[in-house]
Amino acid sequence: MDSFDYVVIGAGSAGCPVVNRLSENGKFSVLVLEAGPRDTNPWIHVPLGFGKTFANKHVNWCFFTEPSSGLDGRSVYSPCGKVLGGSSSINGLVYTRGQREDFDGWERAGNQGWGYDDVLPFFRKSENQQHGQDDFHGAAGPLQVFDVNDCHPLSAAFVDSATEAGIPRNTDFNGSRQEGVGSFQVTARTGRRVSSAVAFLRTAERRNNVCVKTGAEVERLAIDNGTVTGLTYLQGGQRHKAIARKSVVLSAGALNSPAILQRSGIGRREWLQAAGIEVQHELRGVGSNLQDHIQARLAIRSRRLSTLNSQVGNPLQLVLMGLRYAFFRRGPLASAGGQTGGFVRTREELDRPDIMYFVMPFSSADLRKGLDRFPGFTIASCLLRPESRGTVRVRSNDPKDSPLIDPNYLAAESDRRTMLDGLRLARRIADMGPLQQEIACEERPGRSVESDDDLLRYIRATASSVYHPVGTCKMGIDLDAVVDARLRLRGLGGLTVADASVMPTIVSGPTNAASIMIGERAASFLLEDGQS
Repeated sequence: MDSFDYVVIGAGSAGCPVVNRLSENGKFSVLVLEAGPRDTNPWIHVPLGFGKTFANKHVNWCFFTEPSSGLDGRSVYSPCGKVLGGSSSINGLVYTRGQREDFDGWERAGNQGWGYDDVLPFFRKSENQQHGQDDFHGAAGPLQVFDVNDCHPLSAAFVDSATEAGIPRNTDFNGSRQEGVGSFQVTARTGRRVSSAVAFLRTAERRNNVCVKTGAEVERLAIDNGTVTGLTYLQGGQRHKAIARKSVVLSAGALNSPAILQRSGIGRREWLQAAGIEVQHELRGVGSNLQDHIQARLAIRSRRLSTLNSQVGNPLQLVLMGLRYAFFRRGPLASAGGQTGGFVRTREELDRPDIMYFVMPFSSADLRKGLDRFPGFTIASCLLRPESRGTVRVRSNDPKDSPLIDPNYLAAESDRRTMLDGLRLARRIADMGPLQQEIACEERPGRSVESDDDLLRYIRATASSVYHPVGTCKMGIDLDAVVDARLRLRGLGGLTVADASVMPTIVSGPTNAASIMIGERAASFLLEDGQS
């Protein structure tokens, strides 16, 4: 039986900074349990290598949602990192924090201390910003945040066309304002991915007070007299116990964290009983409030410029691309998938952007099956703040059974309207001079698909997740809240939840940066409590 001050479940985007901060003063021992392997797969560390890990069950949970009525009854692929670094080891690397209003909204909902001015110092604490320190950025943190290398001409043409369409240019989406178009920054440096594991865990696991165990899948939490005291986990076919003298920190992500709570008898009574699980602590919000970004894509054929589709399909170009990366850490492999894009308002009367665009120098109907055979690129339109809400429920108390994931995509009429408006605006941008002259045609859905009804049918038939599930252990003060503003589980002692599941509402952009911030905040709360 292992006994530590802190036991951290999950070495992902939030879990790694938790481990780093809890262990750095040397006073506390920390056990880290990661269900996946070490991040030794070389494709993890190649920025464009996410195409190789996208459906790799060795480093990816490879979940699927339940059939969604809003998407013509389709089950949607929902990848989730199962490796040191979690989803930060397999994501698209784009680093954006969200909008000021996102965090101010959390605070207005009763989460004191989570307004933008409160969380900004924790974003800055993590960050080593390429352009140095200022009021919005830090330069002394372990997380490398750098500009995209080798931006494709088509990606740059999108920015020029968007400005011609009246959208302002923005050189820093994490600065004083988010709205506008430009190049993204990414968690990569000198052609190498900087996952949460690389940034935070590498240093931490060299300390004598940190123990990292991989291939360790948590069965259930141990509860004694109203306090979570530890857990049982499986590793190498053997069952083990771990005791947390101070606290268990649950950082397994928005899909697995509620599942672990439910397997432990913590959750909504009727859901637990349906799964054959004895109720230990009724907390009805566990697994509710699921939110995710959804995207619809324009696949466009390039008129004259080569894209990644062409390069991957040409053996000589593929070899040259590999050699360029191997010797110089440059070229397409060293770049991100979404190189440029932006945050826009689909209607002038809105007070802030409601759509995010990703422009990618490749196209695919299904990335698991490879790229299109024509020289294509993609403009993806992402719904920033969905009003639809879904659920995550366990099937049984067996950790090998994947959870029932029902995002309830496009249930809200406002979500459908915004998705339509986002595609129409993307087309308007594509019709502007700099980009229009590089386009041979729109392959998907094709310009014959024009009416609202036809476009909505296309969206229902093809839309996919952007892989940003959040909210299933939400922070708040209402009856569905799972944790309080210090991320402590309501009604039980000894457990902190620290990952994207605690977000009351989804942030307006990719969720990795905000998840890291949540990890930083959780560690600060625990250290304050542990030293008092």
